Amino acid sequence: MGICISVSEKDDDDDENVTIFEERKKVPNGSQRLFSVYSKQGTKGLNQDAASIHQDYGMEDGTYCGVYDGHGGNGHRVSKMVSSRLSSLILDQKNVLEKIDAIENGYYNTTSKNHVGTMKKDSAANNFQKWKEAIVSAFKVMEKEVKLQHNLDCSCSGTTAVVIIKQGEGLVIANLGDSRAVMGTICDEKLIATQLTTDLKPELPREAERIRRCNGCVCASKEEPEIQRVWIPNNDNSPGLAMSRSFGDFLLKNHGVIAVPDISYHSLTSSDQFIVLASDGVWDVLNNNEVASIVWSAESEEVAARAVVEAATTAWKDKFPSYMADDCTVACLFLHQKPQLQPFQN
Repeated sequence: MGICISVSEKDDDDDENVTIFEERKKVPNGSQRLFSVYSKQGTKGLNQDAASIHQDYGMEDGTYCGVYDGHGGNGHRVSKMVSSRLSSLILDQKNVLEKIDAIENGYYNTTSKNHVGTMKKDSAANNFQKWKEAIVSAFKVMEKEVKLQHNLDCSCSGTTAVVIIKQGEGLVIANLGDSRAVMGTICDEKLIATQLTTDLKPELPREAERIRRCNGCVCASKEEPEIQRVWIPNNDNSPGLAMSRSFGDFLLKNHGVIAVPDISYHSLTSSDQFIVLASDGVWDVLNNNEVASIVWSAESEEVAARAVVEAATTAWKDKFPSYMADDCTVACLFLHQKPQLQPFQN
């Protein structure tokens, strides 16, 4: 990973919510970063969101981006823990798989210090399979680490995680919960927003089926009839979780809530311009096209994430003036330097 530093690009009140790791020698004064991250506390209390970006991840010019949306009394602690640990866990698992593969194929070099990216060039399908195995294993380890934390009650607290890993022209996407990843692509001189993840909520048929099979209940409360939640049947103290997968939330883990991510692969093309990750505080008030338009219209790559968060904050006030606004966190990764093109047209 090289020499790493942590850089914050947020207001002083929220510095601890964003972590950026990059090699100092690769960020000379005055250079333009092709990413931005921004998080803003809502009106519910502590900012429970977190985000991280790791440059030169797994290979030179590789990138890891993650957004994590905590919930429950200790959600802010869980999201920060996952933000600080998950990327290294995934890379550790990937390195183990690379070593095993190298030994089995007879080209392992015992003097190598970094095994990722130094082996024979895999086919895209084989390399994706290794990343998929590494991610699944790392999520299991992460879940166990959260559970084993002393003085941290996660029975009714947890976090989402939406992660992208860029390796050359390949993009691996992993999603746990209802945060979201969207790709911005230029097609016929127009910007197209493509959702890369599925919001994993209890009302999805495949999710509801698993939850009910595990004796969980999927229904809405009288107070919030528009929101489907996971409950423990016949339990007045049951938490109502508005997502079907998460880290933590151990009271519901025997009732169909799981910490297994959805994982997919996208082969990047020259038409793909950027990826934006955001917590549901953004998606609750802005749709994919609106977010893509804001990112593409931003003055620079380095202010794009903040522009989306500020737009979401305004939208909360306009659309739900009597509601408490959710925390909003955005990470933007640009695949090329952003040209000055026309904004997205609906």
